[in-house]
Amino acid sequence: MTQPITWFRVGEADMLAEGRVTTVQAGHHTICLTRTEKGYGAISNKCAHQGGPLGDGFIQDGYLVCPWHAWEYDPHSGATPPDYNDPPVPCYPVEVRQDGVYVGVREPVHEPTLMDQMVAVMIDWGVDTVFGMVGHSNLGLADAFYKAEKAGKLRYIGIRHEGAGAFAASAYAKLTGKPAACFAIAGPGATNLLTGLWDAKVDRVPILALTGQVNTQVLGPGAFQEVPLDKAFEAVAAWSQTVLRQENATELMALALKHAIVKRDVGHLIFPDEVQNMPACDKAKPKPRDGRIAHPQIIPPAADLERAIEMIEQAERPGIIVGNGARPFADQIIALAEKLDAPIITTFKAKGTIPDSHPLACGVLGRSGTPVASATMNRSDLLLVFGASFSNHTSITTKRPIIQVDFDRMMLGKFHEVTLPLWGEIGATAAQMMARISPQSRPEGRKYVARLWACWRVEKQKRAASYGPSGRVPNAFIFQVMSEVTPEDAVIAVDVGNNTYAFGMYFEAKRQHVLMSGYLGSIGFAFPAAMGAWTAVPDRKIIAVAGDGGFGQYLAEFTTAVKYHMPITLVLLNNSELAKISREQRGGNYHVWQTSLHNPNFAEYAQNCGGLGIRVTQAAGLRPALEQALAHDGPSLVEIISSADQL
Repeated sequence: MTQPITWFRVGEADMLAEGRVTTVQAGHHTICLTRTEKGYGAISNKCAHQGGPLGDGFIQDGYLVCPWHAWEYDPHSGATPPDYNDPPVPCYPVEVRQDGVYVGVREPVHEPTLMDQMVAVMIDWGVDTVFGMVGHSNLGLADAFYKAEKAGKLRYIGIRHEGAGAFAASAYAKLTGKPAACFAIAGPGATNLLTGLWDAKVDRVPILALTGQVNTQVLGPGAFQEVPLDKAFEAVAAWSQTVLRQENATELMALALKHAIVKRDVGHLIFPDEVQNMPACDKAKPKPRDGRIAHPQIIPPAADLERAIEMIEQAERPGIIVGNGARPFADQIIALAEKLDAPIITTFKAKGTIPDSHPLACGVLGRSGTPVASATMNRSDLLLVFGASFSNHTSITTKRPIIQVDFDRMMLGKFHEVTLPLWGEIGATAAQMMARISPQSRPEGRKYVARLWACWRVEKQKRAASYGPSGRVPNAFIFQVMSEVTPEDAVIAVDVGNNTYAFGMYFEAKRQHVLMSGYLGSIGFAFPAAMGAWTAVPDRKIIAVAGDGGFGQYLAEFTTAVKYHMPITLVLLNNSELAKISREQRGGNYHVWQTSLHNPNFAEYAQNCGGLGIRVTQAAGLRPALEQALAHDGPSLVEIISSADQL
């Protein structure tokens, strides 16, 4: 059925001078509008040769000349010169009315596309957020995202750099346990995703990567922006496939998500240009998640559980170490610790899982930790470890008997043997232990932990008051104040560097959720991660902690936060230096070289972007600045001229 003509006003009656050309939009049609001695003309903006933008062309000898390869068209009829023997491009009726120029078009009937079907599967599997950049080799998939967002089924965040999109998606998964998608064009857009995808992979969280690709007809000889994406993503993706046919496309989406969710890894799909314009597949069947993924609850084998209970009952000074894998089960573990009257230590990635104010809490263990945690670990005669990876950074001692609990068998005894590797889902295992162990009272252990905290807080206070040779604000003071003003349910995304070490040591957590680039340790993570966190939990306060080196990597994403009105607060420690690297150079007897930074005034930059920017140069100004920023309805940045002399 022929669609009726719909008229769209495209500009004022005198919008073009004679001999001029421009591009206008009439509904879904992009139009090349011209004005000659005959009046206005309207033809398709797409050259029939290679799709060049005719609206960027010019009038010569009565013909419109394409800017790419000089193909010529009649600006009113769209016909080519007689000797061209080429088909015309579509033309459209034009009317000059009293209130302006109107172009008439027949609006297309929008039939479902293959990309619509694939996006529907993605949504059915629980993906509700996409971070990406729209470009020339992903437009078909982008249009499906547009329709899904318009229908209220999807949120799309247009970032400034694809690497930030991958970090944001990784942080979303770290916070929620659910995958988000990151989205890019072929070639450089796709390769820009890799760092954030590696972050998700090594920290074992699900993520979906969707990349455009050049047309398969030109794939191979070396087309523009051609990269063999199947090979480029081979190491990082648990599962990567190119979509080539209608018949199995929706199943590929389901399999990409199944691999991402079950393996807690990267699922990747490649979309060649021509595939993105395919109509919907009539034979496509629903691909629901139900029936495709089993419940993850695993109960430990009875004999192993019996041995664990026996070891716990016989220990005089058991200690509990909580890793990031145990974060969702914090309440069960606290209840277990209280029944055992056993101190609780966390890894850095698990900071905030246990409130530092709890009488059994010992804070963070390892290089970013406190002497409370390390001394308590060494005093223990049994370590009950939930969901920790035993990284070098944490340095869980191997000189004590260890019961390690994890639902991933590969993590059990991964780096060295443990006394008892206990395979079970952490919440279920803690519940089994809770039901079997006898209540204990160990008042001396609590007194020991309290004495350690008292000593450490005196030391922290001394460091907070020590300005060092630079006279800048001490890191210990920064995180002392931040501990006092940060909301209890905040999400805090941290970067890498001295700022992060200091955060781990000095910030006293309540029940905040801390996000970090754990095993990859990638600089620049914090601010994109905060954007990902905001999309996941917009009702909670989101804070990013970064140094000048880290924030400098994704500086432009502050404008993304402004665009989407994200009330993120960035606490930026500016010491004009890659201070952690300077420390390593000094520690290794190297020259301190190329670690100085030339910075802008970051607070002014935030203001120029449309956010709130506050610069703090004296300790007295820190608390009011943080309080103002945290209360601000929109993105805020507190730039603190901080010390590089000490942690």
